[in-house]
Amino acid sequence: MKKRVVAALMAGIMVFGVAGCEAGGAESTIGAEGEKGNSIKIGAILVGDENEGYTYAHIEGIKKAAAATGIAEDNIIWKYSVPEDESCETAAKDLVDQGCSAIFSNSYGHQSFMQQVASEYPDVSFVAMTGDTAAASGLDNFSNAFTKIYESRYVSGVVAGMKVAELVADNKLGAENYDANGNVLIGYVGAYPYAEVVSGYTAFFLGVQSVYQNVSMEVTYTNSWFDITAEGEAANALMADGCVIIGQHADSTGAPSAVQAALDSGKVAYSVGYNVDMLNVAPTAALTSATNNWSVYYKHAFEQVLSGSRIDTDWAEGYSEDAVAITTLGPSVAEGTADKVSEVISGIKDGSIHVFDTSKFTVGGDQVSTFALPDGYECISDGYFHESEHVAAPCFSLRIDGIKELN
Repeated sequence: MKKRVVAALMAGIMVFGVAGCEAGGAESTIGAEGEKGNSIKIGAILVGDENEGYTYAHIEGIKKAAAATGIAEDNIIWKYSVPEDESCETAAKDLVDQGCSAIFSNSYGHQSFMQQVASEYPDVSFVAMTGDTAAASGLDNFSNAFTKIYESRYVSGVVAGMKVAELVADNKLGAENYDANGNVLIGYVGAYPYAEVVSGYTAFFLGVQSVYQNVSMEVTYTNSWFDITAEGEAANALMADGCVIIGQHADSTGAPSAVQAALDSGKVAYSVGYNVDMLNVAPTAALTSATNNWSVYYKHAFEQVLSGSRIDTDWAEGYSEDAVAITTLGPSVAEGTADKVSEVISGIKDGSIHVFDTSKFTVGGDQVSTFALPDGYECISDGYFHESEHVAAPCFSLRIDGIKELN
């Protein structure tokens, strides 16, 4: 069973890899930097391995960025499946001992250990992905980075909203697919109740509502980033409640596979995935996936390392730099979806669409006009929540009306 699941995931990842290459589009900077790159060593501390979609995207991003900047692949030292505990500190110190000039970790739980090691080795650069303490740390060699993945989650929500509207128009839904207020039920499988996940599912929900307003969403947590069984069971529970779209912020194929099985059995159910194209495990149920193009960040960071510059304290980019995307649209998307997606992406890029437009949601029945971070920074201005602008990590943690967390 495990081999079949991994094979399916890898097939989907290969599709993503092609899309990622197109999205990156970076010209090679091999030359003087390339010669220096042959001596630069990069360390990578990864929460998973190539069989886990989120980490695989990082692996591919690092390799592509290294090739573009002339860093020899043999000079990338990998630490796979590193738990979010003292193991990260041990891995980071080993990478320092092996001569790495810069060390990157890809999970929030690594952050405190990366920061500690950074304080002990001021001549080595450390980057904690999805972290949020670099700016306050006072360390010149410690940084945070993430993408504006909430933008592509919003766009994936638009894809889902188009499908909901089609299902309603075609009278494909039953009474069990509506809540007591007449809203179509959709669901979301989340890993943890962190701001990163809340920001993502809220963006997805608002994307759906931008197309079809009358929806309500149930969210269930697995308390794991990668658990095929738990994610599948969570998806099944949401579908048992009547949810017709299942989104996810979890890293396996568990939810899309469960949705495909339900669709095959005659249930009305469709999937929106994360990280990689899920069409190989959910060929008719998968609508699309929100994804990151990590090579954009790694190329930027590697260039800073090669030039001797300080790596940005906080970095976050989205559609404007092609750092986020959605994967290939599945065969079950509603007619007109591709044109609508192009329109929305253009709106995000030109600033006419703001994902967290405060006029589009309420909390406890009221619009929100203020949200300050612990350092006093006000996130709401000009009519929208400025996500991932002050710090790289998502900080949107408001529980808006229309979404219900089940656990």
